[in-house]
Order: sequence, then C-alpha cells, then structure tokens
Amino acid sequence: MLRIEHVQDLETLRQIATLLDRENQKLLDRNRHLLEEITRLKGQDATTVQRELELLKELLARRERALFSESSERRPQPVGAPEPRAPQRGHGPKAQPELPLVEQVHELPADQRRCGACGGELKAMGDQAEESEEITVIERHFTRVKHRRLKYRCSCNGFIATAPAPPKLQPGSRYSPEFAVEVAVGKYLDHLPLERQCRMMRREGLNVDSQTLWDQIEALARVLRPTYHALQERVLASPIVGADESYWRLMDKKGSKRWWAWSVSAKDALFHKILDSRSQQAASQVLGDYRGIVMADGYGAYDALSRDGPGFTLAHCWAHVRRKFLEVESHAPETCRQILDLIGRLYEVERLVPAGESEETLKFRAELRAQRLRPIVQEIQAWTLAQRVLPESGLAKAIDYLLGMWKGLTLFLEDPRIPLDNNQTERGLRGLVVGRKNHYGSRSRRGTQVAALFYSLLESAKLCGVEPKAYLLAATRAALATPGTVSPPHTLLR
Repeated sequence: MLRIEHVQDLETLRQIATLLDRENQKLLDRNRHLLEEITRLKGQDATTVQRELELLKELLARRERALFSESSERRPQPVGAPEPRAPQRGHGPKAQPELPLVEQVHELPADQRRCGACGGELKAMGDQAEESEEITVIERHFTRVKHRRLKYRCSCNGFIATAPAPPKLQPGSRYSPEFAVEVAVGKYLDHLPLERQCRMMRREGLNVDSQTLWDQIEALARVLRPTYHALQERVLASPIVGADESYWRLMDKKGSKRWWAWSVSAKDALFHKILDSRSQQAASQVLGDYRGIVMADGYGAYDALSRDGPGFTLAHCWAHVRRKFLEVESHAPETCRQILDLIGRLYEVERLVPAGESEETLKFRAELRAQRLRPIVQEIQAWTLAQRVLPESGLAKAIDYLLGMWKGLTLFLEDPRIPLDNNQTERGLRGLVVGRKNHYGSRSRRGTQVAALFYSLLESAKLCGVEPKAYLLAATRAALATPGTVSPPHTLLR
C-alpha cells in the first residue's frame, strides 16, 4: 500500500493531491445532500445547512493549508491594489569597511615596455595608475604550534623556574581555546553539525573526529558557565521580560524524545534553558521567583504560574492575536480585514515613539498611548463584542483568544515600558530553531545544557550589537586568565 509520507516524486504527489481534492468534493456534495435531508425532516431553515457547509469547507481548507502551505504572516494584496514595483536589477558595490585592505601593485612586463608608435622605451608616469578593487578569500588553515617553555636557574643551583604555559581549557589539552571557540561558533552560530565540521577540516588538512570536537566545546562550556549564570541573573533582574518556548530533541539510546527550549529575554540579554517538559513546573524552573512583568503568548503555564502565589504580572502579545486572524482571513476576508487594520493602526502609532528607555521617551510613549492608542483599543473591543459567528469556526476561536487575553493585552496602556509584542524573544529563539533543523537536537542531557549555554551567549551578543565570535573569544580569555570571571556582552558594546 502506497503511503504518502514515503512519496518523494513531485508528479506523483500532484496526482495524489488531485485525487484527494476530487474525493473531498464528493464528500462535500454528499454532506450537502444529507444536511438538506436532515433540515427538511426537522423543519429547519435552509440557511442552517449553508452555514454548516461553510464551516466544513473552512475546516478542510485549514487542514490542507497546514499540510501543504508555507508559514507566513504576510497578508495577500487586496484586489485592485497597485502592483509592487519590479525589483531593481543589479546594484552598486557594497562598502566593506570591516575587511583589511591589501594593496597589490601590478607592473608592466619588461618585454611589453615598448612604444607602439615609435618603438621607444615606456617609463612609469609617476604615481599615476588605474585602480580597482576586488574581494578575495584567504582560506583558513590549522597550524601546529610548538611551545618551548624556557627554564631558568640561579647560579647557586638552588632554584629553577620555567616560563608559564599558554592558557588551556583543561590540563594537557592538545587544542587551543581559539580552536574550541571556532568549533562552538560553527555549531551554535553557523549551524554546522560536528560531523560536517570534521569533513570541512579534513579538506583543510586537519584529521579529527566529532568526539574530539565535542570534548572541546564541552570543556569550553565549563569555563563559560559563570557567564551563563550571570546572563540569567541579569535578565531576571529586569522589570520586564519576554518568555517563549520551542521544542527540542534529545536523541538518547531509546530514541528521540521531545524536550523544550525555554527562552527569557530582556533589553540587552537573554538566556535559554532546555528542559524535559513544557509544564508549569518547568516554567517555574525557568522564571524562578521572578516578580516583574512577563510578556508571553496565551500558553496556560504562564497564566497558572502568575496566579500561584505572589507571582509576576502577565502581559500578552498583540502579534499572536494578529496571527490568529491571519490564519482565518481567507475564510472571512472582510471581517478579518477590519480587525487586522485596527491592529495595524496600533503599530503605526507605536512606531512614532523613538527607541530607548529614557525618562522623556517613556513619558512621551505614555501620553501617546493614552491619547491615540486607547481609543483604538476601545474600538477593537467594541468590534469584538459585536461579532456574531459560528461557535466552532476559526474566526470564533480567534475572537475567543483575543477576549481571553484582554487583560494582558491592554496592560501596555498602563505601563509605557511594556512593548506591544514578544517578537524580540521569538527572534532570540530563531537561531536555536535553525540549529535544531541542522543537527536535530542533542545526544545527551549534558548536550542540552551546553546548547543552552552557547545559544544564550551568542544570541545575547547579537542582541547587544557585539560580534558573537569576538565576544565568545574575549569572554573565554578573560575566564581563563581569572577563573570565575563574568563577561556579559553588554560590557563589550562598541
């Protein structure tokens, strides 16, 4: 029997989709006939049949979109809207101020220094030259460095001293800290699995296996553990944080198991924790005894945790609300357009506020929200309460989600520090998600801890505008020079 999940040929999949579409249409026609018969026997209005059929079509379309469509939050252009301009063909050279500049002088060969008119000798025209620029690549290379630690003694022969050894991640290690940083950046920033890095290194002359690479980044993680804990403390000391989670795989001997990567972010730092569940207890391990404001989606663990004793205050994300209506816009375009336009107006007004958290900025944001955003929020509430939709439809679920989150969604009107959405935290999870797709997860519980540490440090560096590799190397050198040294990325801001 042919199983669709095993089919790779596009033409076969197209034929299967065509047959499924025909079969679905037959089932819809059969449902229509049966519903009409039931309606006639019950003496109900024919409009009831039509509404139920529309609901069935919506559910079917949502299922097909979940199976075959790409995930996107972009809305389709309305009919009659001006077509977007054609993309510009070509572009000028992009400035590369970070690259070192090497000047290379090209001389005319001696046998070509004869005048084509009179046969006389050609001489250089001072410093005049035609100049151009190109970007090339110098391949990285691995080198064996032989360290000779000289010995010293006194003429009395009573004391001998030896020059200090370069810092090592662990005693007797054959590999430098710079090598370990290179491997860690390759895996957790550039998403290169260790086996793939091994193949790349073999082409470059270094014969090494993946276990050796893992040993290096595991030792590096032990050195950087204090910095990771400092990031966590810094984030949880912020008055407002964002929280989100995404799944992670633990590939042990018993097979893949779904774990969860939790992320908590502040303005200039974030940290990840990878735990074996998505429960309230796991959320408690992540947030601890935090007592500030947590921006999150509608996941129930956050709400339960905020109500469990003197906990934090929960704010909710308008971007998640917007997505709910985007998912059903194709089934109720006119109705969804109204609410999506209202949410869009919230963001248009919010963009008028300059970036920053200064006292003047917060005061301006508070006034702007009171004068211009509060009426829009009231309009959204009035629109929501006025809708009459089928209870099981996607539009009804989107409206229920909005109303259920209403208290947290409107909290930003009372506190100008609260953002409209939790997009920063979701961006912080993006690197972890891309890495998960490339190396599938972790092989051990220790692997989840190492992954959480490096994703936290590298994503925090990006959030602060610090070059991630340079930051990781600087933090490693500081920790080796003075064990226990903490170097959060904000201390290296350029």
